[in-house]
Amino acid sequence: MKSVAKKSNFYPIILAGGRGTRFWPLSRKKRAKQLLALDGKQTMIQQTVARLLPLASAKNFWIIANGDLRAAISKQLPKMPRAQVLAEPMGRNTAPAIGLAAFLLLREDPDAVIGLFPSDHVIADEKQFRQTIENGIQIAAAGPNIVVLGIQPNRAETGYGYIEAGATAGLALRVRRFTEKPDARRAAEFVAAGNYFWNSGMFLWSARTLADALREHLPKTAPLLEQIAATFGTRKFDATFRRLYPKCENISVDYALLEPRSAKGEQAGNIFCLPADFGWNDLGSWSALHEHHTAKSKPAEGNLVASSGMFLLNASGNYIHAPGRFVAAVGVSDLVVVETPDALLITTRQHAQDVGKVVKYLDEKKLHKLV
Repeated sequence: MKSVAKKSNFYPIILAGGRGTRFWPLSRKKRAKQLLALDGKQTMIQQTVARLLPLASAKNFWIIANGDLRAAISKQLPKMPRAQVLAEPMGRNTAPAIGLAAFLLLREDPDAVIGLFPSDHVIADEKQFRQTIENGIQIAAAGPNIVVLGIQPNRAETGYGYIEAGATAGLALRVRRFTEKPDARRAAEFVAAGNYFWNSGMFLWSARTLADALREHLPKTAPLLEQIAATFGTRKFDATFRRLYPKCENISVDYALLEPRSAKGEQAGNIFCLPADFGWNDLGSWSALHEHHTAKSKPAEGNLVASSGMFLLNASGNYIHAPGRFVAAVGVSDLVVVETPDALLITTRQHAQDVGKVVKYLDEKKLHKLV
């Protein structure tokens, strides 16, 4: 399908400011998850850019990061314009980040269509991914529409937000409402209903649609973002960014825009869910990484071991990362063991989601060398 928006009018915005705390001790403040090669030779952010480059030229990309990661990201993405790798002076969640991009692009290109993409997802079928994005660009360019890519759930996952879909609208479905991270009972009900999708965190909209939505739903934050955008390319930009951005509301796109927009009703909300079937995984934890790799490589007894040598006896379902070490695993199952020169993580796959609490503890104890 040919897109209404030309390639030059599509602008991928990549959110790359997260710390990836659930991948500690490999992920650190200055070497976060998106800068790691967790699935192949390229890092997560390099893969994200590479799969989008056929849809937009390098000069159309914008990266929203933080001061700890900006230099490393620019080094990993040498073709990206350095001025378009922005470092938030303070993390304010996803709504101000994508909002700033909207106001910046609206000044440059009134026909801009924006795609919002996390920097750390895995996509198995990149051709199908790009076709889905092309379809979404067409919907976003056709009017004041918001497009969210929805993933068909294959389990009652409580760690994702859900999209309730309604009437069919061409290739997409109209959105009735969003539900953030339901409990296990509700998640099971959603999966059984058949018209719910996981919220992938990938969105498409015109810069004008997004700017208008921000003015409507975040009336205090939108003028601040407009003021910052007005100084881009001048000597005042850095100081204005530092002064005004921390005053923006600390809120996600989901809570700031999608929920109030969907509350207008299935027809009036103009939110569309585009079902996505391209092998998506957000690799949210060591356990998710283990599942992803074992599904691809099918190792004996489900053991994934990075080491200089190994001896495994009555061991199954383990993820062990100890490069340069000889690893012996005897009589253990479903462990996650990750070694770095200064830290050792030992947990189970069942509790891998709690690894972020280690980083919270290290922050509280001011053990900065370990984060």
